[in-house]
Amino acid sequence: MSTLELSVVSIVSWISAMAMIFGGVFPYIPQYREIKKSGNADGFSLYVCLALLSANILRILFWFGKPFETPLLLQSILMNVAMLLMVHLCVNVKSRSDIIKKKDKVFTGNIS
Repeated sequence: MSTLELSVVSIVSWISAMAMIFGGVFPYIPQYREIKKSGNADGFSLYVCLALLSANILRILFWFGKPFETPLLLQSILMNVAMLLMVHLCVNVKSRSDIIKKKDKVFTGNIS
């Protein structure tokens, strides 16, 4: 193998590792920005965050017993950080909307 082939292989390998690490988090960036901008988190499910947090925590714990590739470990760590940021944002947005409630309907008359 020549050095050019070796460097091309290492560059492709490095790009693949970066895509693996950041590829799972990338779709949540526009969603985070939209929720922050609009102040509305109604379309986002916290159950998805729970499932991803659980899966990635289990993957990290599994790594201690049987180490696997470092990019997958970094992907899990980064995904946990992203999900915790999403949960934090959604809880803040939803609590803000609960604090500023709409006027409650009050029954003031008799039913005829």
